[in-house]
Amino acid sequence: MAGRINDDDVKAVRDAVPIDAVVAEYLQLRPGGGGNLKGLCPFHDEKSPSFHVSPSKGLFHCFGCQEGGDTLAFVMKMEHLSFSEAVERLAAQAGITLRYEQGGYTPGRQAGERTRLLEAHRAAARFYAEKLASPEAEIGRTFLHERGFDQAAAEHFGVGYAPAGWDHLTRYLRGAGFSDKELLLAGLAQDGRRGPIDRFRGRLMWPIRDITGEVVGFGARRLREDDNGPKYLNTPETPIYRKSQVLYGIDLAKRDIANNNTAVVVEGYTDVMACHLAGVTTAIATCGTAFGGEHVKILRRLLMDSSASHRAGEVVFTFDGDAAGQKAALRAFEDDQKFAAYTFIAVSPGGMDPCDLRVAQGDEAVRELVEARAPLYEFAVRSLVNRHNLETAEGRSAALEHAAPLVAQIKDAAIRHEYAVRLAGLVGIPDERFVLRRVAQLAPWSRQRGERNGAARQGGPQQGGARHGGAWDPQHAAQPAAAPSFGQPPGGPALNLRNPAHLGERELLKLALQFPELVSPAFDAYGEDEFTAPPYAMVRRLIMDAGGVASADPSYLGRVSEAAPDDAVRVLVNELAVEPLQVGRKRQREMDSYAGSRLVQVRLAAVNRRVQQLESDARRAEAQSGNTTAADVRQELWTLNQYARALRERGVAALYAV
Repeated sequence: MAGRINDDDVKAVRDAVPIDAVVAEYLQLRPGGGGNLKGLCPFHDEKSPSFHVSPSKGLFHCFGCQEGGDTLAFVMKMEHLSFSEAVERLAAQAGITLRYEQGGYTPGRQAGERTRLLEAHRAAARFYAEKLASPEAEIGRTFLHERGFDQAAAEHFGVGYAPAGWDHLTRYLRGAGFSDKELLLAGLAQDGRRGPIDRFRGRLMWPIRDITGEVVGFGARRLREDDNGPKYLNTPETPIYRKSQVLYGIDLAKRDIANNNTAVVVEGYTDVMACHLAGVTTAIATCGTAFGGEHVKILRRLLMDSSASHRAGEVVFTFDGDAAGQKAALRAFEDDQKFAAYTFIAVSPGGMDPCDLRVAQGDEAVRELVEARAPLYEFAVRSLVNRHNLETAEGRSAALEHAAPLVAQIKDAAIRHEYAVRLAGLVGIPDERFVLRRVAQLAPWSRQRGERNGAARQGGPQQGGARHGGAWDPQHAAQPAAAPSFGQPPGGPALNLRNPAHLGERELLKLALQFPELVSPAFDAYGEDEFTAPPYAMVRRLIMDAGGVASADPSYLGRVSEAAPDDAVRVLVNELAVEPLQVGRKRQREMDSYAGSRLVQVRLAAVNRRVQQLESDARRAEAQSGNTTAADVRQELWTLNQYARALRERGVAALYAV
């Protein structure tokens, strides 16, 4: 049984690795106000950024899907790790040696499955890289040299060589403490007649890394004529490798993709190498599969590709100019509609890929290839039109019917109109209005407009949301799409915590969690009954149980969260601890004033509710003959009204006059 990681070591890991640095490995973050950062959520597909990170609190929260937590929770959710595996991963990153209780730590026995598979791939990558210098690997070094890659380039990309024998890597990894079961599960070995044998033999090897830089698989290039296998052989699907979710070179390109707001998609490992060495450091490639929806999600998060970005980003696809390349470009057009960024295609003269182009014409030619890109719309439309004989009426009609549905898919109305006009010219139909009408008939956006307007009149899609920048934005909704129900009966109405009536309570709780010093000590005198929304009253109780705002210290937020009775309340605490206040950046004096106004607002609302209740009690007592309590109630009413007047006039000072 695995030992439990020492609590002090877990805390040391949390403190040592900033949450914004970890999250930035997966998506681009931009200032979000109040010292927070924001980006596109990695846990659900969204048009506008609703994912917030609070570096000062060490927390993240998505206001769209309600995912949230600390640094460890983020790594667990992103990488599908257990708690121990997440601690181990961040500890290795921070250089912290972990201590294990209940019998100590036995390397290779207590590490989780994912951690073991990553360790095996790390060791395999070192093994292959070392073998590239062996006499047997001369053929591999020659292959690299002929394509313009020297030793430094091979080392930069971790290129290696797999020996031609049956079990060189298998024996090496066994000696390093890995079991046959682990090697088979990792895809590094496969079953042979007498036990596991190496999956890759006599091939040039490229380590495939995830966005954080961990080796999760390999791409292997055939070198010898007697190798009857495919030209490229990739790692099979494993617990850590999903080819539809991996982009080769993303670990090297991610920062420049985010900084330049541009990504260049090429077709192979050598093309990525050639582009990077030529200065196009935003190049990435798929691994043995077509560019698809999961790859789009990775790039969108790095590009901050949102409807609010005014399509500032660019995605450039490079394909061979042959029929296969054109087919790939048309397939990419289908994914274009998933981007907000502009998409382009770059096809070099003669149809050379970036690697061949660099060998033939040098680095400058590769850079010029990307700079001379053409809009993907234009390339796709021309490719379809050129398949037909435009000298005949039948050919022109067929070309229109073939290309019009493609133009109709374009979401941007202005661009769709422009390309419809251009299509009329390409096909040779003088009546532009006829082509425009045909495209409009085929456009899904036009057919769905009535449905969307009907939904808008009824308050938007079922998940809720507000129309914002051409997309349904959960962050601007009156109620979160997946707000916790807090014990509401199944199928019953969830409490609208963003109702304006509760805004003051929400803001005050955010202040108590994010800036406790601004509302201390007054907040600690507030009762649960001053918070009309039951979930907010629960959070007030948790703060009290954690010692109140006056006891706020580095562990304060953790104490509040740990006291939560269930996950729904814990999510709310995390949300309130991360959500920006309803103010911009303010100087300390202005923040003090804002905190005071919220203290007064919540207290005054509670006093007014009590006044209304007492007024009702007094009238009932006065209507009943012989009832002697009316005078006492009226006295209490007078006192409360005086207090309410003082709150309105003197504000926070009146809070301490009770």
